[in-house]
Amino acid sequence: IIVPVLKRKNLTKHKIITIIELMNEKLTSSLEDYLEAVYMIFEKNNSVKAIDVSRALGVSRASVTEALKKLNDKKLINYGRYDAITITKEGEITAREVIEKHKSLYDFFAGVLGASHDEAQDNACKIEHMVSKDVLKRIIAFTKYYRINYGDEFKNKYKT
Repeated sequence: IIVPVLKRKNLTKHKIITIIELMNEKLTSSLEDYLEAVYMIFEKNNSVKAIDVSRALGVSRASVTEALKKLNDKKLINYGRYDAITITKEGEITAREVIEKHKSLYDFFAGVLGASHDEAQDNACKIEHMVSKDVLKRIIAFTKYYRINYGDEFKNKYKT
């Protein structure tokens, strides 16, 4: 099946391997932020343009263009220079995972530790990119356990 595709598209085995490697590489924290922004903007406006992403993240259009090209190469979004940006099914799944990590970490920092909104947001944003699935599951389980058994007792008692 791959051979006819190689001949038709004029792709070499090396190019196919490179494409597969690009798709399987873990996203950098920066690309996760861009994907999350694309998803959130699309959810709000039902359309996304590069300028929307630039404004949402406070970065230059050139940075956005470079990131969007990389996300397009990884098949997480559909991006053409003058077209509206759409998110693929795989991109939607990945974006939702990043957002869920962020929400869970924020919930732990604010709800359990009593961190301020800004501090919880900042820490969740930084840690969401590096936390393992196992540790995240433990944080979620602990947050649920804490809420059931302690409510606000700990965060109120040890508030600084």
